[in-house]
Amino acid sequence: MHRVGSAGNNANSTRPRKEKRLTYVLNNSDDTKHCAGINCLAVLKSSVSNGVDYLFTGSRDGTLKRWSLADDVGSCSATFESHVDWVNDAVLVGDNTLVSCSSDTTLKTWNCSSDGTCIRTLRQHSDYVTCLAAAEKNSNIVASGGLGAEVFIWDIEAALAPSKSGDAMEDDCSTGINGSGNSLPVTSLRTIGSSNSISAHTSQSQGYVPIAAKGHKESVYALAMNDSGNLLVSGGTEKVVRVWDPRTGSKTIKLRGHTDNIRSLLLDSTGRYCLSGSSDSMIRLWDLGQQRCIHSYAVHTDSVWALASTPTFSHVYSGGRDLSLYLTDLATRESLLLCTGEHPILQLALHDDNIWVATTDSSVHRWPAEGRNPQKVFQRGGSFIAGNLSFSRARVSLEGSTPVSSRFKEPNFTIPGIPGIVQHEILNNRRHVLTKDAAGSVKLWEITRGVVVEDYGKASFEEKKEELFEMVSIPAWFTVDTRLGSLSVHLDTPQCFSAEMYSADLQIAGKPEDDKVNLARETLKGLLAHWLAKRKLRLGSQATVNGDVLSAKDISARSLTHSRVEVDGNAENDSVVYPPFEFSTISPPSIITEGSQGSPWRKKITDLDGTEDDKDFPWWCLDCVLNNRLPPRENTKCSFYLHPCEGSAVQILTQGKLSAPRILRIHKVVNYVIEKMVFDKPSDSVNPDGTFAPPLGGGPLQSSAVGDGSFRSGLKSWQKLRPSIEILCNNQVLSPDMSLATVRAYVWKKPEDLVLNYRVVQGK
Repeated sequence: MHRVGSAGNNANSTRPRKEKRLTYVLNNSDDTKHCAGINCLAVLKSSVSNGVDYLFTGSRDGTLKRWSLADDVGSCSATFESHVDWVNDAVLVGDNTLVSCSSDTTLKTWNCSSDGTCIRTLRQHSDYVTCLAAAEKNSNIVASGGLGAEVFIWDIEAALAPSKSGDAMEDDCSTGINGSGNSLPVTSLRTIGSSNSISAHTSQSQGYVPIAAKGHKESVYALAMNDSGNLLVSGGTEKVVRVWDPRTGSKTIKLRGHTDNIRSLLLDSTGRYCLSGSSDSMIRLWDLGQQRCIHSYAVHTDSVWALASTPTFSHVYSGGRDLSLYLTDLATRESLLLCTGEHPILQLALHDDNIWVATTDSSVHRWPAEGRNPQKVFQRGGSFIAGNLSFSRARVSLEGSTPVSSRFKEPNFTIPGIPGIVQHEILNNRRHVLTKDAAGSVKLWEITRGVVVEDYGKASFEEKKEELFEMVSIPAWFTVDTRLGSLSVHLDTPQCFSAEMYSADLQIAGKPEDDKVNLARETLKGLLAHWLAKRKLRLGSQATVNGDVLSAKDISARSLTHSRVEVDGNAENDSVVYPPFEFSTISPPSIITEGSQGSPWRKKITDLDGTEDDKDFPWWCLDCVLNNRLPPRENTKCSFYLHPCEGSAVQILTQGKLSAPRILRIHKVVNYVIEKMVFDKPSDSVNPDGTFAPPLGGGPLQSSAVGDGSFRSGLKSWQKLRPSIEILCNNQVLSPDMSLATVRAYVWKKPEDLVLNYRVVQGK
């Protein structure tokens, strides 16, 4: 699974440091919709009559959204963007605070009524945070659990309070980016040892650290808390329900009965009864006072992933992997299939007489539920009595017995999402990516501008991939994944700086056609154009000139890790963004990265306001964009031999090995041959602009500059009288537009140095 974490050195590690990565996420044109599955739901009821209720949704696309619900219309009134991986759960705390957790290992707090500003980032987990629980009548207490066999109990008021020392937690209220290397304010850590006694020690971050409820040996997937916050239950891959006192973190009970992972938990308001849903397809009702299971409900035919109860805890709504939503009377065991969808159900949220259903789809559906009087649903018939053995419902399904018909066929309201990308292919030109979404629509993206350049509709992905194939060879300067339902483009140094193209091939007007353009450098300039403009206004035009982008100490320290740092001499030291690298401001991409002192952060490029700390960006990124410096690059040259074809009467021009940029076109080699043939005594010196002429003695060329300086815009007038030349490789005539890299990859296909042959073409 994809994991997000620090890319720096571990303590005492002797391995070379891996530099921080920069990722940009290409957002859809309609940013008011989710583009991946919905993992969590939270309903905020209006405190006044006839007021507007709100629904909060957390998605696998890494964002949360707030939906205003009025007159059966759901409009997105805010997007909460800061997490860098899946949002797994969210709970409402008090009147105006939303707490979310993510696979990026963090919890984040938000102002419910804000425009999407993150208040704080809370870091304590070592792995994915999968679930949260809150106490309805105690707005200070929130519990979090995750894959690291960890459960923490947070005092939200204390966690959000500024430190007396002024060294606050990761405060995102101004920039959305960590402003300090310390993630939490100063206090002491209370941990629960194996004897359940509370011990204190200083935390690593020297800040507020929640109570750690220790005892789990494996991953935690479900939590629940009673209204007053004095009882907490947890479950996960250990197949047991653990009961805790959240005030101390001490274990009180362990309940056994499930035969597979526990995926969902509920507590009644008093904390006496507990409901659990499991991957063993069973729902169990536990009496915590008696410390035993008092009822088992075999309702589902597959894993139970979501539970929601009526306010009186008399009925339970359940959903899961079998795509079905059931309502069960806990006392009479009567059960009813409410609806069957197309996607597994991940979470449920009652809202008056309806229920919101979150699934692996990007849309959210609301179904009738009679939540305030569920007996109304049963009065219409169609129910069955739930068995108490897990195979009873499964057997009915397998034996083809009369299927239970669902009460409702269609939801009464839907908040639509955008189908997420499920398949992608990076094309050979290394600028386009072909994608296919969950609805079967195929699109072509230009990743250096972040836009869709062709929408093919519902077409064959494989056929389009074949149709768009180009016989070109460009280094792999980026990688892509679609974990967030959209294209995430990853740039890693120094690999990302390996790809270059001529300005003529990019159709950049006003720039010499033989100028080399580094794709990563120009892409970074496009991504940070808004930030650069804002930063220049804030710091003044002298900021870059004075070299205070990164301190001299920082630059020298970085440079020591490299043998050399290259300055891109062909690129102006400015912030001009060329058209092939202009990103949309209507649907701008979001940057995900990590600086030298913070944790990963995410923000739209148009939301960067220039106040961000330089240290929140990878140093190599700023060094490239602001100082025009590129890290050392390998394999930018291609070595080859140039000989006359066998049996040709053409003179041998050189015995030595030549070296030229990988992107050099064959027509430049043709020009080179013609120039050598025309002069009675060819010049053996290297031009200042890097002509790839062999030195005296026929040895290999040593110049590291571009090898096409003397071949500008075709042949000179005196050359037009000379014979036409063809270049061959492996007896195949090469197209003048092919690059040396393409010839090597698709024609030569050998590890040895490339061998090219030339011949005079008669009659041309």
